[in-house]
Amino acid sequence: MKSKHYEIRVLPLFVSELQEILEYIEYHLRNPQAAHELEQRVYDAIVARSSCAEAFEPYQSKFARQYTFYRIYVKHYTIFYTVIGDVMEVQSIVYAKRNVQDIL
Repeated sequence: MKSKHYEIRVLPLFVSELQEILEYIEYHLRNPQAAHELEQRVYDAIVARSSCAEAFEPYQSKFARQYTFYRIYVKHYTIFYTVIGDVMEVQSIVYAKRNVQDIL
């Protein structure tokens, strides 16, 4: 069976959240190498998932959603995305230990 490749769409909220995380690691923790490595891992994980975006367990949100959320775990962070037709829409990234039930 041939795998389906989804177009990747990254929302501005995700970009903003990731940038905030990377700046914290680079400037507050003074570890630019770790920030660079995390950024690379995040984008590599998104691209890797784009060939099988719906093959993972859906995230059970307590809010009614038009589209199902899925998760990708990268180090201590969780990336949330939805699938809309042939598009994998990357929406948010949060620290994995944060209680996301109240926001997603």
